[in-house]
Amino acid sequence: MKMSPSVLLMAVLFSPVALAVNNDAITLGLITKTDTNPFFQKMKEGAMLGATVHGVKLLTAAGNNDNDYATQVNAINSMVAAGATTLLITPGDSRMVVPALDRVRAMGVQVIALDSPTDPISATDALFATDNYRAGQLIGQYAKAAMPLRFPGQPLKIAMLDLSPGQPVGAQRHNGFMSGLGLKASGAESGELSSTREILCMGFSGGAEDQGREVMTACLKAHPDINLVYTGNEPAAAGAYQALKTAGKDKNAMIVSVDGGCDGVRNVQSGVIAATSQQYPLTMAAMGVDAAVAYAKHGKKASGYVDTGVTLIAEQPMPGQPSINAKAGLDSCFGAK
Repeated sequence: MKMSPSVLLMAVLFSPVALAVNNDAITLGLITKTDTNPFFQKMKEGAMLGATVHGVKLLTAAGNNDNDYATQVNAINSMVAAGATTLLITPGDSRMVVPALDRVRAMGVQVIALDSPTDPISATDALFATDNYRAGQLIGQYAKAAMPLRFPGQPLKIAMLDLSPGQPVGAQRHNGFMSGLGLKASGAESGELSSTREILCMGFSGGAEDQGREVMTACLKAHPDINLVYTGNEPAAAGAYQALKTAGKDKNAMIVSVDGGCDGVRNVQSGVIAATSQQYPLTMAAMGVDAAVAYAKHGKKASGYVDTGVTLIAEQPMPGQPSINAKAGLDSCFGAK
């Protein structure tokens, strides 16, 4: 169920933790998948901004890669030991962090997932995130309209550069893209990566540029006639473009992606990426800090899912599909909608 931020912050779940009288007595933690991806850097910026506005103490930590749950578990334990009453987390492994989260929640700590849900989703009190299935649908719908104009008469020959194995966000974007493109795909609740005959190549980029280039290079060796490239995020899209350009095929394929970071939007502006779905991690984190303060001061936990918004960005809009251009996208890249 989707809830507005105002409704979410009114949801009550009283905790045994002592209520803070002064904001400077409030401690919260932010744990991201990595600290190198621009998406998570902007999320950290949003949390730091919120902490400054409220005058609270913010602890931060990050995994070494998208699947590094062990570092995250250590951070969960150390932050709670340091007095954090709320943890904001983008889980590196949606299942492996759950036992640690169950343990600290039993102690009265509020846990809010940002961007990525846990498995099960009930392992956190709330989720502030993009509708990732919708984000995938938007670029799939764009590709469905744009491909016949760009490559008339050509059948779809698709390369799928996904994020990492076992990540709900990656599956939602992947299946949403296929759905928007008009291909048979699993729904938003599925963690499986759907496939059809139009998909000639699938590989995991880990959300990284170098791995995106490697996966795309391998795809092109096996299927040099690929004409549509989906990437789970924009660093992977940049890597895929490098591989296409090296192979002399950068004019033969269209790339679509998800994120909406400043570098990615510039790549839309230059034509490297045809369209991307913009997310707002700064907003996710700032809302998380607001919820942490509300809990520490009033004992009210956030609950449910809050959709933090998604916007299609394209330089060449398609009829009947709302979008903004790259210039407008740069004004809001990874920030507030």
